Amino acid sequence: QVQLVESGGGLVQPGGSLRLSCAASGTIFSIYPMYWYRQAPGKQRELVAHITGGGSTTYADSVKGRFTISRDNAKKMVYLQMNSLMPEDTAVYYCHGIGNNWGQGTQVTVSS
Repeated sequence: QVQLVESGGGLVQPGGSLRLSCAASGTIFSIYPMYWYRQAPGKQRELVAHITGGGSTTYADSVKGRFTISRDNAKKMVYLQMNSLMPEDTAVYYCHGIGNNWGQGTQVTVSS
């Protein structure tokens, strides 16, 4: 059974940084693309970043240059480094991949 568990969310001031982590278990990890999504209150869930098994990445325009997705296949981990955070980045962030599996989400709040 595949499990995805996020961690690393929290409250941060505008301009600050956070690093989200997603731990995968239950299956071969390295062959699957992985994704970070987010959902703000009253809004649809949106794709933030994507990484292939080989490490190629894509980003939403709203986070390009500020967020970096990475992965450690040996540890079955995916990361989202978020810099220069803005209040509009406030959302629940979800890890997604390995078929249609989702984590439980981690709250990120950017506020002074």
